[in-house]
Amino acid sequence: MNQNSLTPELTTAKSTKEHDAQKDKSEVSDARSETSAAEILDERVLTALHAASDKKALDLIALDLRSIASFTDLFLIASGTNARQVQAIADEVVERLKKSGTRAARVEGHKAAEWVLLDYGDFIFHIFEEKARRFYDLERLWRDAARVGLPPELTGGGGGSAPERSLRIES
Repeated sequence: MNQNSLTPELTTAKSTKEHDAQKDKSEVSDARSETSAAEILDERVLTALHAASDKKALDLIALDLRSIASFTDLFLIASGTNARQVQAIADEVVERLKKSGTRAARVEGHKAAEWVLLDYGDFIFHIFEEKARRFYDLERLWRDAARVGLPPELTGGGGGSAPERSLRIES
């Protein structure tokens, strides 16, 4: 029987069946990505993220590159408001990971501090000055990568949005 000879009822039943199969595949995919989020955010990655957060890094995100790249598993991306803060974030990440026994294979861009890259092999931490982050837009460049859900304390409380910035004046 060819596709053209199907009655509307059979065509509808077939498309419903195909839709259900596609839905089942996406549910399996969603479950896999939740599992992979827990799997990929190991102790070293969480240490790096907490170190950056403690230095007031903005817009922390994690991208899972395992299915689209072979050179690393994960990109961590954060922003600082100026070169000094970018350096402070990078220094804190490097120091905390060094204390826990993990040394960076390579550190690039620390002196200029527009974009600091910390290469730990299976994850790479990119720390940008805000303007450079908008310019290079790694999130767009690697848009095929899955975003990894971060713990609420790293995302400003839950909604996944950037932490609110405030100016506190003390007298």
